[in-house]
Amino acid sequence: MGEEMNASDSDPYGGKSAFTQTEHNIVAAYLLIACVISLASNLVVLWMFVKFKELRTATNAIIINLCLTDIGVAGIGYPMSAASDLHGSWKFGYNGCQIYAALNIFFGMASIGLLTVVAIDRYLTICRPDIGQKLTNRSYTKMIVAAWLNAVFWSSMPVVGWAGYAPDPTGATCTINWRKNDASFVSYTMCVIVANFILPLSIMFYCYYHVSVTMKRYKASNGLDNINMDWSDQMDVTKMSIVMILMFLVAWSPYSIVCLWASFSDPRKIPAPMAIIAPLFAKSSTFYNPCIYVIANKKFRRAIAGMLQCQSRQRITISNQVPMTISQLPLNQ
Repeated sequence: MGEEMNASDSDPYGGKSAFTQTEHNIVAAYLLIACVISLASNLVVLWMFVKFKELRTATNAIIINLCLTDIGVAGIGYPMSAASDLHGSWKFGYNGCQIYAALNIFFGMASIGLLTVVAIDRYLTICRPDIGQKLTNRSYTKMIVAAWLNAVFWSSMPVVGWAGYAPDPTGATCTINWRKNDASFVSYTMCVIVANFILPLSIMFYCYYHVSVTMKRYKASNGLDNINMDWSDQMDVTKMSIVMILMFLVAWSPYSIVCLWASFSDPRKIPAPMAIIAPLFAKSSTFYNPCIYVIANKKFRRAIAGMLQCQSRQRITISNQVPMTISQLPLNQ
């Protein structure tokens, strides 16, 4: 691969790529494999929620929406990008580029917003039960809708003229046009990084720090049995959420670095490998999130076991020794 980006700015659609066709073919193979794995695993998770009503809780409603964002990226983004890699350059023209980039940014921003909602849910449920117990299904719906509306706003801005979408120097995928690092791009990028990276991460770290402190305090005082919730279930959901946040950092940090580099330095000096690795990392959550759901949550594991054994009914038991919080109650109650 070349050390620096050498694609032509004058012809971003079908112009010369910074990669050889062999390298494009390797990326296409990766994308197609990731597409199949992502769609299959996320559809299995969605089917679990359909099959087992015990999983259809307020907290898990957020997870359902995260699955939808993963399916959106895997079902739309991966095939279009893979087809372009096999073609050697962007294959779908200007309009296709705008639609592809806007949808990928949309689903990515929605995923970040929903992860923030998960962190807020954990904080209110464990650290502020006086508030958490007052939350209703409508409260959760409002938070979820807010995450989607935030994604609509930021993904639509480049379409209407704040920054813009164009093929990146790899030539086979579309994203924010960071090769044209003018004032519009810099202002948009800085606002996006603050509103959809720094702020969400700050909220997540604040929430999970206090969750960790609260859990340690209860464990130290042997007061878990006196808490008005199923503590084992809350521990599972919290561990799952923390792992998802850490993987979020892994996925989106390279892309943020590329955008910052393009904002404050010459984007033509961005190494070619980084240009392709950054967006691939950002999309990688589509296939590792379902694994996290199952590995970190025993209820999900029981549901998977029931489905693999082709059981017609596999009831997932929930401890009723203590009252359940709204985040544990089935959505139809």
